[in-house]
Amino acid sequence: MDDSRDMFGDTPPWDDEDEDQDAPDAAELEAAGQQSMFGEPEAVAPEPEAAPTAAELEEAGQSAMFAAPAPEPAKPSPVPKADAAPAAAQPYRVLARKYRPQTFAELIGQEAMVQTLANAIKRDRLAHAFLMTGVRGVGKTSTARLIAKALNCIGPDGQGGPTIDPCGKCEPCIAIAEGRHIDVIEMDAASHTGVDDVREIIEAVRYSAVSARYKIYIIDEVHMLSRNAFNALLKTLEEPPAHVKFLFATTEVDKLPVTVLSRCQRFDLRRIPAPMLAGHFAHVCRQEGVEAEDEALAMVAAAAEGSVRDGLSILDQAIAHADLDGEGQVSADKVRDMLGLSDKSVQRGLVSAILEGRGPDLLDIVARQFSLGVEPIAMMRGLMDLTHRIAVAQVAGNAADAHSTEEREAIEGWAKGLRAGQLHRLWQLLLKGHDEVKSAPDPLVAAQMALLRIMHASDMPDPGALVRKLEEIAARAPAAPAAVEGGAAAPSAPSGFTPAAVTPRWEALVDDVEHIGELSTANTMRMQVRVVELAQGLLRYTQPPAFKEDVVAIVRAGLQKATGERWQVERVDAEGAPTLVEIAEVKKAADAEALRTSPLVEATLAAFPGAELIEDDRPAAIGGGQRNWRR
Repeated sequence: MDDSRDMFGDTPPWDDEDEDQDAPDAAELEAAGQQSMFGEPEAVAPEPEAAPTAAELEEAGQSAMFAAPAPEPAKPSPVPKADAAPAAAQPYRVLARKYRPQTFAELIGQEAMVQTLANAIKRDRLAHAFLMTGVRGVGKTSTARLIAKALNCIGPDGQGGPTIDPCGKCEPCIAIAEGRHIDVIEMDAASHTGVDDVREIIEAVRYSAVSARYKIYIIDEVHMLSRNAFNALLKTLEEPPAHVKFLFATTEVDKLPVTVLSRCQRFDLRRIPAPMLAGHFAHVCRQEGVEAEDEALAMVAAAAEGSVRDGLSILDQAIAHADLDGEGQVSADKVRDMLGLSDKSVQRGLVSAILEGRGPDLLDIVARQFSLGVEPIAMMRGLMDLTHRIAVAQVAGNAADAHSTEEREAIEGWAKGLRAGQLHRLWQLLLKGHDEVKSAPDPLVAAQMALLRIMHASDMPDPGALVRKLEEIAARAPAAPAAVEGGAAAPSAPSGFTPAAVTPRWEALVDDVEHIGELSTANTMRMQVRVVELAQGLLRYTQPPAFKEDVVAIVRAGLQKATGERWQVERVDAEGAPTLVEIAEVKKAADAEALRTSPLVEATLAAFPGAELIEDDRPAAIGGGQRNWRR
């Protein structure tokens, strides 16, 4: 009995006899499957039957205008060309993607973070939100994916729990690694910055995970979210459901609100040291079957600036560059040419020319490097790096980072032969030259002038050495004459008196007058009063010959106001003590005479003929009152 018939024995109207003819049978389906699996030639499709014309339809008693369109012939299943292609035709994966860490053991340079996560998993003290920050290419997003695998791993037997060493074989590990796990949602905040995008997350966190232990949201470049989006996320971020974990990654953590930072467990991923990067790149080259020189890998690691991704991209380019000549070896010369770096031997030659004062050789080296395509700014950076290494070797005692015996001997020789002051001055001059080359309209000319200036300043003694040299000259110099040629005569005091003969009480009285605001009176008393006799309420004085005015009333009023007593002030014709101004001039002249006749100053004058010691007349409050040299 035909199963297609109904209870009355009739066939349904849609069951057309021609349908069995159009549908492929089991043999045809198997043939199509065999062709798809093994890549056999495609079967030639039968030519479609020609559609009936209007006359033929009319003869059949059908109207052409009501004729149904002819059914399309069944098309054979297309055979994918990718399956028929050989395995070698797979698209190339760059090293940065191919060697992305799949376990925490493969994550280099972040041991502290891995240890913290391992302890948190063992003690079941998992935070609800993690924040990974650091420079580009140190593993922020990779770490977030590893955490997702560690939290959702169930082990090969399906009975495992959270672990710092995910198996990589269970379905959650494989799905997360391939980026297709339904419960691990990765979002790029740079393209989803608004409140609506965050609202979708808030609505979705209410539902439990479909198949994983935790529903995990990985938000990359989270600092790109808008302020309103951050505010909308705060409540959910602070109190998420138990089955939800947030993993944030950012390169600019300072742009995140403090309210977000306080709700996350923060991990600062460090820059990868250059030696560790070089070792990692050597491992990658061994895996790729590529030979590479240690110096070439060190150059790549230095150019990466602590970023694994940047270094792998440069290494990828270096491998492609090395294959051009058929040797297949990544050499230092080829990496240097590719990056436009200055040769280390050339750097050592430049330093030798600078320290030995060989100007023509210096200009010749710079011209040859520029003709080879090395930028002047790269030359300056190379010299700065070499100077830094010499200074470090001087402190450490050896050049531990040297890649060849010749380089190590040169660096250690300069470290022993140069003084610390010379190295620091060389660094300062190179730093100034670097800024000049960077901003100059003609970098080559700026580099030449900067290096020539450094060469001429390299043999100049530092201030400490100059002082020691002057002291040696002073020790060998004969005794200096008592008088200074061309010097002005010091003011003389009245006979029979010395500066110590003036009673300190007179100086105190003048200061009291000045303190009550009588500045003019105090100045008059300092310049015009030579004390003859000073007692309680009594002052007898005389004036210097240059002053003729009567100041008795002015002095009496100032003393009475300052002391509150009545004073008897008389001007007499007698010898008096020097005025306070005359005492100061005598002391100043004596100090200047002692300075000029000191052995060190005599040695300085002998070493620098024509030098002159001048007085700084500016007020002391703005840096004046000092003695300076002028030539």
